[in-house]
Amino acid sequence: MLYNGPMKTSALIEADSLNAALQHGGCAPVDCRFILTDPDAGFAAYTRAHIPQARYVNLDRDLSAPPRKDQGRHPLPQPSRFARCLSELGVATTDHIVAYDDAGGAIAARLWWLLRWIGHERVSVLNGGLQAWQAAGFALESGHRHYPRTDFQAAPPHENWVVATAELAALRDRGCPIIDARSAERFAGVVEPLDPVAGHVPGAVNCPYQRLLGADGRFLEPSALRTLFEDEFALGDRTEAVAMCGSGVTACHLLLGLHRAGIEGGRLYAGSWSEWIRDPSRPVASGPEAAATPPAR
Repeated sequence: MLYNGPMKTSALIEADSLNAALQHGGCAPVDCRFILTDPDAGFAAYTRAHIPQARYVNLDRDLSAPPRKDQGRHPLPQPSRFARCLSELGVATTDHIVAYDDAGGAIAARLWWLLRWIGHERVSVLNGGLQAWQAAGFALESGHRHYPRTDFQAAPPHENWVVATAELAALRDRGCPIIDARSAERFAGVVEPLDPVAGHVPGAVNCPYQRLLGADGRFLEPSALRTLFEDEFALGDRTEAVAMCGSGVTACHLLLGLHRAGIEGGRLYAGSWSEWIRDPSRPVASGPEAAATPPAR
């Protein structure tokens, strides 16, 4: 019989629940492992060992569009192209899709956000990722299995979930928090391994995505996340906020954390830092002091 899951799918799923779902059908795990400095490493790792029945998606090819000169490194894919990718992987519109990686959900959250952006609510991120699956003692498989093509249907995207570069300064000026998920060193401009300019958007605050995780790589409980966002960023119910990072990927991790905390209204600056710096006339800030300063409300 097909696994239908709960009427309202949780944003996170535990390893034992995923294992049970795989026994019944109607559940499609998707491996999102990716290394920015080695784009082929994720698929190689997937081929060696992955969660049974998992398909693989590549961040550059499947979860992003090819960038133009005025865009960031990982523009959002066209919904029709993204749906075609899922169809080719054998993922059905009725499936409960479970995204996972080996980086605390840093890449898997991008798939979670994209699917919800095009109207697919039956999607979860494996809490603790591949490490949690292995720690629970569940089996892995190797190789690359092909699944029959489906006809995955995308709804019109939620356009108001995305912030354009032209909007960002106005949002900041009216007190909307801009939260940057990059490391503290990159935010402060001390190091910049990926982009040609170091620093951050003036007025942004820093919350490295790893802060949303416990020592075991699993997401903090909703109450702890809510305390973090409320105490440091003055966020509450239905409070507008913008999440950004280097290229709009780990920013989705922040949006998943906000969702888990019960704080809705978060929006993605899809171009993020790598798009902001495309125009040299845009201001750049540096230094660690801004990392600890919440925006004025």
